[in-house]
Amino acid sequence: MRHLVAALVLVVSSAVAAAAEPVIFLVRHAERADAGMAAAKMAGADPDLSAAGIARANALAAMLKDARITAVVTTEYKRTRQTGEPTAKAAGLSLTVIESKNAAAAIEKLKSAQGNVLVVGHSNTVPELLKALGVTEPVTIADDEFDALFVVTRSSPPTVVRLRYR
Repeated sequence: MRHLVAALVLVVSSAVAAAAEPVIFLVRHAERADAGMAAAKMAGADPDLSAAGIARANALAAMLKDARITAVVTTEYKRTRQTGEPTAKAAGLSLTVIESKNAAAAIEKLKSAQGNVLVVGHSNTVPELLKALGVTEPVTIADDEFDALFVVTRSSPPTVVRLRYR
C-alpha cells in the first residue's frame, strides 16, 4: 500500500511538473510524543515527535525524494519542524519557519514560492491554508489523523488530491 501511495504521489508530481504547474504538498505534523496525555492539551506545550512520528517524517522524506522540493515551510513548533526536517535535509534545504498564527504570511510565501513546496502544519492550519489557496472542497483533519497528504496544483483553479502515507 505504501508503495502504491508513493508511486501515485510521484506520478501526480511528475505530471504537474511536466505541465509547469508547481505543486504544494501539505501535511499535518507527525505523531507527538505526548499524544494521549493530559499535557497534550496544555496551551504552550511543544513536544517532540514520538518514535512513530519520526518514522512517519522519514517516510514522508522518502516519498518526496524525487518531487523536486524547493522549499519546506513549517510552523515554529518542534513537531512541525521535526516532520519537515528529513525532507529539507534530503533536498539540501533549510526550513522556512512561519508563525502558526500568521496564515497570511504563510499564504504569501506559498504564492510567491518557485517550484514544489512542502508545508507542514497542524490539524487546524492545513484546512485553512487549503482554503486560502483556492481549494473549495471543505477539509477536516481528525485529532488522531497524521497520515493525510494533500497535493495541490497552483493552477487556476487549483486541483487537490488527498492521499495517505505511512
